[in-house]
Amino acid sequence: MEKTASPPPPSEAAKKKKRWWVVIGIVVLVLAAGLILYRVIAGRAKPAPSPPPVQIATNTVRVGDMGIYVEALGAVTPVATVTVPSQVTGQLTKVNFVEGQMVRAGDVLAEIDARPFQAQLDSGEGQLERDQALLAEARINLKRYAAAYEHKAIPKQQLDDQVSLVGQDAGTVKYDQGQVDNAKVQLAFCRITSSIAGRVGLRLVDAGNIVLSSSTNGIVVVTQLQPITVVFSVAEDYLPQIQRQLGLGNHMTVQAFDRAQQTNLATGSVLALDNMIDPLTGTIRLKAIFTNEADALFPNQFVNAKLLIDTLHGQNLVPEAAIQRNGQTTFVYVVKPDGTVEMRTIKAGATDSGTTAVEGVKPGEVLATDNFNRLQDGVKVTPRKPEDATKKAGG
Repeated sequence: MEKTASPPPPSEAAKKKKRWWVVIGIVVLVLAAGLILYRVIAGRAKPAPSPPPVQIATNTVRVGDMGIYVEALGAVTPVATVTVPSQVTGQLTKVNFVEGQMVRAGDVLAEIDARPFQAQLDSGEGQLERDQALLAEARINLKRYAAAYEHKAIPKQQLDDQVSLVGQDAGTVKYDQGQVDNAKVQLAFCRITSSIAGRVGLRLVDAGNIVLSSSTNGIVVVTQLQPITVVFSVAEDYLPQIQRQLGLGNHMTVQAFDRAQQTNLATGSVLALDNMIDPLTGTIRLKAIFTNEADALFPNQFVNAKLLIDTLHGQNLVPEAAIQRNGQTTFVYVVKPDGTVEMRTIKAGATDSGTTAVEGVKPGEVLATDNFNRLQDGVKVTPRKPEDATKKAGG
């Protein structure tokens, strides 16, 4: 059997070459490890960069007055509402108003055919003139009878009869005068006028129809708008404060806001306090009066009434946006002179229109009003420029 020949052993040169490659690899690994170790040590030794200051909007604590208000739901009520009637029966010939227009007291709103009433007046005046002439004649005769009686020319009975006739004629003339005056009134009623200044509503009768003096519907409804009142109810707990203010002669201010409580429609004052408390609701009604020059208040409109019952003077006022609550305390972030913020506990009082009276801060101190999630004691801050704050608010 033939034997296979074994390979020749490696030469000495090949062995030396292999050893060199091993040495080079070890050196490369050592250098790589040293480089990594150097970078780690250098990274630990280098301080981490400090975070940039937090940009915040700010506001300054100021001293001022704070009103104490009571809020209630109210209804706008006209001072006067008049249903303009027809006081005589006749045909409506003219309607002189446009629905919804403003009218003044005494303006002629409609006219009724006046011819029948003018005829009655003419007839009454004629009867009056006739009876006045008869009365004048009777008085002349009375003077003659009186002179004749003094000379015993006529009996006393004839003189007495003439005196009685003068009295009858005088009564007739007075009756005729009443008829004439009544006819003049009826004729004047043919011109239907407004008794108040205000806005007319929708027309209830058209020209050409017969209107009746006994009708309760009227021609149109006129509602006074200037001034106008608001009726609202407040809890009886506020009654002593209200009575004290009214007793001092103070004009208690009332503001009427829209349903969203965003727009102040008008500002007025308390006109009257009701004379009893509602036992079912424990409230008492008040009536406030407004000039309503801009016609912002409309009859039967629902408004939110704010009654000023007291005013606190010399209060530290801060924007409500600066106040934070964490369930345990109420606090604000005060910006210190070194550009850091300090969390400070405060006591909040009355609030009105986004401003709150507080205790625990001083006038002139600067407060942060946003970015609270990034604030804590000692955090560096920088006040945002007004234009930056405007851009942020606008989105």
